[in-house]
Amino acid sequence: MTNLDHPIFLQSVEYIRSKLSPNGLDDLQQAVLERLIHASGDFALQSFLRFSSDACENALTALNAGALILTDTAMASAAVAPMANRTLKASVKCALEWAPRNTKTEGLTRTALGMKTAWLELTNNAIPPIVLIGSSPTSLQTLLDMVSEGCKKPSVIIGMPVGFIGVTESKLRLLESDCSYILLEGSRGGASLVAATINALLREASLR
Repeated sequence: MTNLDHPIFLQSVEYIRSKLSPNGLDDLQQAVLERLIHASGDFALQSFLRFSSDACENALTALNAGALILTDTAMASAAVAPMANRTLKASVKCALEWAPRNTKTEGLTRTALGMKTAWLELTNNAIPPIVLIGSSPTSLQTLLDMVSEGCKKPSVIIGMPVGFIGVTESKLRLLESDCSYILLEGSRGGASLVAATINALLREASLR
């Protein structure tokens, strides 16, 4: 137990572990799964969670090297900031901070435009940011477009946009990309789940 762990959280994790079947996940992947289930109350997430090779290790390396965490929504930023501050003092930014007021520019959403502008600026960082997408499949598509055009890849993409329009397509494209990723297949996702994922990784990174 650490000062990051409330006793009720530990009890919840013990309960979750007692209900999970063997799944072949390593310790870091298991920590992510447990926090996702804790955040959602949904054991079915185990069937939809996917990791690229070394995604969790890549995330821990980046976090301990000072990587910025870039989210697609203010809600996700707000859910990550407390853990980021308590653990590694990691900087958390939202792509909407770079978004224009004109929502019709280039035919993209404000979040996608914000992601595009933010990524052009943040690729100058020595350590590429970890990107969290819980709501905006268009921002995920835009980021993947930029990577395919030669921009730096994120240290890790946590791709869990929620919903139905364009969501499955954006996740499939991430799954087939050469980016490091953690994703939930299908329509599940949201700010709380991307936050739960990075919070699990922040906790683990702070213990190293």
